[in-house]
Amino acid sequence: MKYSFTSRIRYSEIGEDRKLTLPALVNYYQDCSNFQSEEAGVGIDWLTGHKRIWVLAAWQIHINRYPNMGENVVISTWAYGFKGFLGLRNFTMETEEGELLTYANSDWAYMNTETGRPMRATREVIDKYGLSEPIHADFGSRKIAIPKENGRKFEPFKVMEYHLDTNHHMNNGQYIQLAEGYLPAGFKVKKMRAEYKQQAFLGDVMKPELYEIPDGYVIVFNNKDDKPYFIAEVVDTIHSINPE
Repeated sequence: MKYSFTSRIRYSEIGEDRKLTLPALVNYYQDCSNFQSEEAGVGIDWLTGHKRIWVLAAWQIHINRYPNMGENVVISTWAYGFKGFLGLRNFTMETEEGELLTYANSDWAYMNTETGRPMRATREVIDKYGLSEPIHADFGSRKIAIPKENGRKFEPFKVMEYHLDTNHHMNNGQYIQLAEGYLPAGFKVKKMRAEYKQQAFLGDVMKPELYEIPDGYVIVFNNKDDKPYFIAEVVDTIHSINPE
């Protein structure tokens, strides 16, 4: 079933252009999914008690327009499927008048925190969310290819306490906020695919790399063995549409 909440774009959520930033958009989306889980009775306390967590595996976000400071918006989410150990979820951000500002697809892995392994969601959990129709849009593959050459390497950094969330790993939005820092000044993301390959914990070292592609970039955060934690593909063009 669909869950929505309303908000007003705050000064703390905008960039120099007075528009909502991409990391702030991601935070709105993950807040919306958390609010739905809490209201459904399967929120943080329930997950902790059952030794379960949801771990984001992939984002695909399309932006028709970034809302302006002070603009009223409606953020919505709904589950549309459960496939193996993955929960599939869509998001939208609209104006109060119904203009579709942004929309997204996401894949979430249901994990057992005792074993560290993914597992299928139970019927109890699935029924709490209900299922709605998915957004019919060309989101592309969840898997992102890393270009084989011409990558630019940057100074490694460590995962700090302020990167962590209640799952005690680096929050998915933190990856995106950090990744934006490696993009050229003035580059405005209109479409993003992000793949989360493994969890990162306090003290882990990340080695950033940047690759140029047509209309955009691929950003990779590798571990000390050059295996990726995170891959993001961002482009600055999109055909503005209202998906069905």
